[in-house]
Amino acid sequence: MSTPEFFDREYNARSAIPDALDIFARWRRRSDEARARLPGLKDLGYGDSPGQNLDLFWCLQPDRPLFVFIHGGYWRALHKDDFGWVAEPFVAAGVNVAVINYDLVPQVDLETLTLQVLRSLVFLHDHAEALDFDPAQIHVGGHSAGGHLTAMCLAARWKDWRADLPADLVKSGVAISGLFDLAPIAQAPFLNNDLKLTDARVKALSPSGMPPAAGTRLLLSVGGLESSEFHRQSELLTQAWGDQISMSQVAAPGRHHLSVCEALAEPGHPLFQQALAQIAPTR
Repeated sequence: MSTPEFFDREYNARSAIPDALDIFARWRRRSDEARARLPGLKDLGYGDSPGQNLDLFWCLQPDRPLFVFIHGGYWRALHKDDFGWVAEPFVAAGVNVAVINYDLVPQVDLETLTLQVLRSLVFLHDHAEALDFDPAQIHVGGHSAGGHLTAMCLAARWKDWRADLPADLVKSGVAISGLFDLAPIAQAPFLNNDLKLTDARVKALSPSGMPPAAGTRLLLSVGGLESSEFHRQSELLTQAWGDQISMSQVAAPGRHHLSVCEALAEPGHPLFQQALAQIAPTR
């Protein structure tokens, strides 16, 4: 029988990576360099609170897609300023990239945080002409908690938000080490002490129990060195959504929870290559 200790061990990915803090420091350095080097707009507000802002990086080509990256950190840590490096290879390949920020738990609850992410996509869609990308080609991707939020974007009922929005506002997603059923998260004390998930909230916030928008596509990946629960999460979503939308998986052998995120920005890695092919098929 699974215990709180089991779920803490399975989901506390950072504790299994001895150099995690060094990796985070490297990410921030790489991000600072990318944010200084790439053309675009920094700290663009999409909502009323200080956390609701984003960076937009331009590929400087007309009518090109937008890839929106959603950072992880278990909904309670990290920042868009840690992830500017994700944009560089996509921009070089002719894809515009937005890296979004959001207010963190426990400053806000997870429902509010999720709505902020959805609000950022509506903002980007509404301002696509001024921001110089194709509003009919918006794609999302994220890592860990960002993988959960990616799936929530694919399941969002955009027309309930506003009738003139397209039902498939998001055309595809890339979910890396995502969390799609929050029931085990509610049993992990190191997380739920902040999240305070109840059974009702788990049901309302687990994308595995929701239908995805018709016609969308989803690419999944989990690091080969990650715990059994991270692998089970992606298998669960494949079972739940696999007969409703186009889904595929890319293996990442030898990657742990943080290095698999880095694979997304490595042009020679299959994860980057398949993500790019999904976002911007060869013309």
